[in-house]
Amino acid sequence: MQRRQFLYALSGAAVVLATRSFAGTASAGDKATIMQFSDDGKPLGRATLPKVRKDAEWHRVLSPLAYEVTREQGTERPFSQPGYDRHEAGLYRCVCCDNALFDAGTKYDSHTGWPSFWQPIAPENVHENADHMFGMTRTEVQCALCDAHLGHVFDDGPRPTGLRYCMNTVALRFVPKRI
Repeated sequence: MQRRQFLYALSGAAVVLATRSFAGTASAGDKATIMQFSDDGKPLGRATLPKVRKDAEWHRVLSPLAYEVTREQGTERPFSQPGYDRHEAGLYRCVCCDNALFDAGTKYDSHTGWPSFWQPIAPENVHENADHMFGMTRTEVQCALCDAHLGHVFDDGPRPTGLRYCMNTVALRFVPKRI
């Protein structure tokens, strides 16, 4: 009987810890917990940081197209931006706040004209929202640190995840891997 009680208590503690761990990865109010990465893609650990808010400054620091895409949920035309078809090793960061978003090792050619990845560099670095614009339901992908609109995720991607994170080129800043 004591063993059973111990196992129940242990499983209950595991649920509480898992809930706390999951809750800590989502943005809460004006803070976000993300996994930080060096420019060469090495994880530096989780950090809870203030959300990046530059409301009046976004116009000054972003190109007009990057502003429209990231701050107003726009979309660049397919095949229109240099780098959509980049294949070098490296890291993709948010153009607005520099949060690490994707490793180039998960990028693939989806033939859509936008950079596509089969998973983010860390699940807590992005968040997803239902998008009902244009009379359809899609899943929007945003930067967890600054809420920049990055693109959408679809379930028609390659293995191992079956996902296609279809991102706007102007929402990403590529950092080539140093050799």
